[in-house]
Amino acid sequence: MTEHIDVLIVGAGLSGIGAAHQIQAKFPTRSFAIFESRDAIGGTWDLFRYPGIRSDSDMQTLGYRFRPWTDEKSIADGPAILEYVRDTAREAGIDKKIRFGHRVVRAQWSSEDTRWTVEATHGDDTVAVTCDFLYVCSGYYRYDEGFTPNFEGTDRFQGRIVHPQHWPEDLDYTGKRVVVIGSGATAVTLVPSMSDRAEHVTMLQRSPTYIAALPAKDPTTNGLRRLLGDRLSYPIARWKNVAFSTVTYQLSQRQPRLVKWYLRRAQQRALPAGYDIDTHFTPSYNPWDQRMCLVPDGDLFRAIRHGEASVVTDRIATFTERGLELESGAELAADVIVTATGLNLLAFGGIEFAVDGREVSLPDTLAYKGMMLSDVPNFAFTVGYTNASWTLKADLVADYVCRLLAHMDRQGHTVCVPTNDDPALSTRPLLDFAAGYVQRSIDEFPRTGTKAPWQLGMSYAHDVVTLRHGRLEDDAMQFSS
Repeated sequence: MTEHIDVLIVGAGLSGIGAAHQIQAKFPTRSFAIFESRDAIGGTWDLFRYPGIRSDSDMQTLGYRFRPWTDEKSIADGPAILEYVRDTAREAGIDKKIRFGHRVVRAQWSSEDTRWTVEATHGDDTVAVTCDFLYVCSGYYRYDEGFTPNFEGTDRFQGRIVHPQHWPEDLDYTGKRVVVIGSGATAVTLVPSMSDRAEHVTMLQRSPTYIAALPAKDPTTNGLRRLLGDRLSYPIARWKNVAFSTVTYQLSQRQPRLVKWYLRRAQQRALPAGYDIDTHFTPSYNPWDQRMCLVPDGDLFRAIRHGEASVVTDRIATFTERGLELESGAELAADVIVTATGLNLLAFGGIEFAVDGREVSLPDTLAYKGMMLSDVPNFAFTVGYTNASWTLKADLVADYVCRLLAHMDRQGHTVCVPTNDDPALSTRPLLDFAAGYVQRSIDEFPRTGTKAPWQLGMSYAHDVVTLRHGRLEDDAMQFSS
């Protein structure tokens, strides 16, 4: 007999553990399980092991609303975040609900049975369970491979080529010349982290990224903690940081010249006198058209100032035996080359969906409130903000799902499904973001609409009102028993 679970969560990362915590707290008699394709809790924070791995959001907002972050560092390293997620799971007993090595490959909804049949691979076997509600918290990164362009001549290079997503434990770069290809969050993390052991680290970028320095330890947050304690200070610090990031984003959109000026002034103070900021740290786009990189305590700038690291802005012509030949004709000698060239996206972990025998084409669906799919019943997913912390949105999605389940219980409903009845509704990509990793794969994802409730919100304050406190019944959401 097929096992039945009330709520099946896919993914035991930051989002999945948070979702399970809220469901368990609000529905203690409801059964739930988490299917995790890997063999450990933590998702991204367990997968990535490269030097210096850290958050690019402050932990007051990347942390869970229900569990204060108590470390002094607001910009935390990967191991500390991983410990926080695992502690959250263990303390609530959620770790006992996780089934590791279960990769969900297919989910089929039956209106006759009003339930999902979910298939997962587990080793050489296929496991099938049924559930009333399917909740996908697998993020949108592809875990088994990162993105690497086709570079000419890689077979000639006599050193070692490494992708950060699969960092080898045996890599010793002590006293070696390292070139990190890339300019995103991973690259600006790797360069200062590797510079303390390497002979020299060069960040090779095709084009610059906006980079801002913030203190790793927030004095205001730590002062509040000493004054009020962890429990009382946490929501205050959380909203303080939400307000700061919101104002920064809005100012970047409305007054980009002002934000550019401010970033440039800060970089002038942090970098050596006469440094070519125009070439290496001034992008062609406006701030927050792509995600801004964060460097705690200005560590990247400090490594450049001390001569331990450098930035080269150029394009690769070919790999050579000893390093890289650039299109400008310059050569970069290297013993180790790190291809921090980005990630690949994968919608819902690659799960195939079907509703009443009809295959679901994700690009033909619309995202309802950025968390459910049109004409797909009893289903929710988590996609975080691109302009703020991922967990802020994950917490709100979990809030909404719990409110939705409670509403269905009260009304005696067994099915909820968003449906678009407006043929004139215009659509656009799910993520309206210019980053390369988004543009490469966004056509494989659901789309959003140009008006509510088919829009993916990017304002936490607005989403608090609509998702945590807003109406559950509207013209698009259909309930039935």
